[in-house]
Amino acid sequence: MFLEKTIDRNPNLIKAAFYLHQEGVISPDTYVLDYDMILENAKMMKKEADKYGIKLYFMGKQIGRNPLICKALVDMGFEGAVAVDYKDAKIHIENGIKLGHVGHLVQIPKNDVELIVSANPQTISIYSIEKAKEISKAAVKLNVKQNITLRVIDDEDMLYPAQYGGFYLKDLEKVVDELRSLPNIVIYGLTSFPCFLYDSKEKKIKDTHNLKTVLKAKDILKDMDINIEEVNLPSANCTESMKLIKSFGGTHGEPGHGFTGTTPFHGDHDNYEKPAMVYVSEVSHNLNSNSYCYGGGYYRRSNLKKALVGTDIDNGKLIDVEEPSLESIDYYFTLKENTKVSDTVIMAFRTQIFVTRSDVAIVKGISDGKPELIGLYDSQGRKIR
Repeated sequence: MFLEKTIDRNPNLIKAAFYLHQEGVISPDTYVLDYDMILENAKMMKKEADKYGIKLYFMGKQIGRNPLICKALVDMGFEGAVAVDYKDAKIHIENGIKLGHVGHLVQIPKNDVELIVSANPQTISIYSIEKAKEISKAAVKLNVKQNITLRVIDDEDMLYPAQYGGFYLKDLEKVVDELRSLPNIVIYGLTSFPCFLYDSKEKKIKDTHNLKTVLKAKDILKDMDINIEEVNLPSANCTESMKLIKSFGGTHGEPGHGFTGTTPFHGDHDNYEKPAMVYVSEVSHNLNSNSYCYGGGYYRRSNLKKALVGTDIDNGKLIDVEEPSLESIDYYFTLKENTKVSDTVIMAFRTQIFVTRSDVAIVKGISDGKPELIGLYDSQGRKIR
């Protein structure tokens, strides 16, 4: 999906990936992240966000919750990490990363609530009164006030499978009355997901019905004399969408793929962020008219199309790739012609590293043609070497 864009806009990343694999510095099934380019992308995004008064949490799951990058983003002034689930939150705590928003797509299990509240997240999203009670209990025990964000939904909203949950608008007043009775929690924010999506036909980022639901919820709470401080409008957040967030009254965004230049917007446009991540594999064997390279890093929404196969960017050949079927473990990727065994395979596609079994190589000095591995991590953000 992003291979040709990466060859065009960040060829030194391709060169570095070939070099690191050919020299044995990294193994197959490794994502190579261009540390310097990610930070350049982040600076660009934050400058645009600051222009419109938008505060940004950063999503770390796409890059394997990597602590080197997450710490750099905190130092840059981002508001803290979006912990997409409780395991995300716990690894950020373990790595000393500031927590921003916890609990949006995955609620916090009962026995982890106290630990996460004790880490002082800016806000915790809730889908139920029961979860609010658990957070309130932990906050009382710890003698702290904990901000909460309500995920709101309506009948016409679009929710992804396996992500259902939230408070219906028609129930919101009753819900808020119950929440007001709970000690040590503050109704702080509103959110939904996705509030924006990229329209591939119109080739622009557009608001969804979910966003309308958030704004209606804000009006309901205003009529109840509740001042919402955070209107968090995630999905497709990148430099291009900062003005859009502001135009709808949003206060916060949650970029993830924007840091690596791998949102759907970046597949069609050369604006702003440059590609900063590739996947490295190696040809294992040939069989009949196909060849096979090592897998482990496949993501089913990747839109993977092609691979660059060879020993360097100059002799590399673009070859069609057959994505693994959803019924199978991705032991191999299928390359649609015979190739040389042990050659390097470079791919660039939309991914979520945290759901893979890949390694993550953080490399600096790429733009100067002097790639240096500064850390090798697993897909969960734990250091290998």
